[in-house]
Amino acid sequence: MRYLIATELVKKSRIDQLDFNNIPLGKTFTDHMFVCDYKDGAWHDPRVEPLHLVPTHPAAMALHYGQAIFEGMKAYKNLEGQPILFRPEMNAKRLNKSADRMGMPGFPEELFVEGLKHLVATDQAWIPTDEGSALYLRPFMFADEAFIGMRAATSFKFIIIASPSSPIFSKRIKLKAEPQYIRAAHGGTGEAKAAGNYAAAIKPTEIAKNEGYDQVLWLDAHDHKYIQEVGTMNIFFQIGDDFITPKLDGSILAGITRDSVIQLLRSEGYRIKEKLISIDEIKEAHVTGQLKEAFGTGTAVGITFIEGIAIGNDYLKLSEDNPVAKNIKEKLHQIKTGKIEDKFNWVVEVNEALV
Repeated sequence: MRYLIATELVKKSRIDQLDFNNIPLGKTFTDHMFVCDYKDGAWHDPRVEPLHLVPTHPAAMALHYGQAIFEGMKAYKNLEGQPILFRPEMNAKRLNKSADRMGMPGFPEELFVEGLKHLVATDQAWIPTDEGSALYLRPFMFADEAFIGMRAATSFKFIIIASPSSPIFSKRIKLKAEPQYIRAAHGGTGEAKAAGNYAAAIKPTEIAKNEGYDQVLWLDAHDHKYIQEVGTMNIFFQIGDDFITPKLDGSILAGITRDSVIQLLRSEGYRIKEKLISIDEIKEAHVTGQLKEAFGTGTAVGITFIEGIAIGNDYLKLSEDNPVAKNIKEKLHQIKTGKIEDKFNWVVEVNEALV
C-alpha cells in the first residue's frame, strides 16, 4: 500500500553549517522531520515538513504518565550513492510491540517504512559517508492529549527526526556490573523501548562513568546475578566454541543488531546459545581461559568490543583479540553499505525520486 505523504521543503537548507569531519553526537539535526497525528481512533495527515519545535500543552499526558516510546535506526549510502535502510520493517514491528505494552495505538508498519523513506530521500545529502558514520534516525511516539488523569491517552504524535552520526565508541569499553539498581523486572517494560526505561538508567550510568566505566552491565531483578544487557546494547560472549547471549525473557530488548549478528554467526557455522548467563559463569570462564570474546551490539554502537567487566571488587580484563566479532562487524557493515551481497534481504533501497 502506498500512502499519500505531503512534503513541505525548507526555504534554505542548514547543511552548510555541518562539518562532516567533526559531527557532534546527538546535537545536529537535518532540515526536515516526518509527522503523523492520532485522533478519533486513527492516524491522520502523514507529512514531511521543516524541522520545528513541537507545541505541547503543559498537561500533555506523556509528561505526566510516561506514554512515550521510540526506535533507533540508521540510513547509509551504497557504492552508487543511493540511500539505503537496514531492516526497517523490524523497527516498525518492535515499535508496535512497545506501543502495545505501553497502552498506545499501533502505527501502520507500511506507513512507518514509507515515512522513513520519504524523510531519508528528502534529507539524503545529510548522510555521512565516512567509515562507521551514518544518518541516525529516531522514530518516536508520545501522548499529546491535554488531560490530568490516569488512563490511556486518546491523541498521540508520531515523529521521525534524523541526526548525522559519527561512530560512538572508537575504542574498547569498560563495563560495571550494577550491584544495586535494576533496569527491568519480569512483567515490567524491559522489552519495550520506552522512554522511562532510559530515565531510570541515567543515575546508575552516571555513577559508573564517574568511576571510570563506559556502560552499566545490568543484572536481573530477582537474583541479581543473571546478565540482561548493557546500557545501550545487547551483549555476547564466546565461551569455548560457543557464542552465548541472554535469552529474550520479557526483560531484555529484542535488538535488531542482536538478531542480525545471531544470523550472521550461524551462517558462518558458529553455534549460538540463547540462555540465562550468570555472572559466576562468566567469572569461571575467565579464570579457566574459556572466555575468548565479549562484545556488545546495537544500532547506535554497531558492534563494540569489551575491554573488561567490573564485578564487585573483581575486574575481568578481556583479550584484545576479537577475531570472530571483528569479522562479523566488517561483514555487517559491508552489507549495510552494499559492498557485499545481501543474502538475507535486509537492505531496503530508498527511491530518490520520492521528493
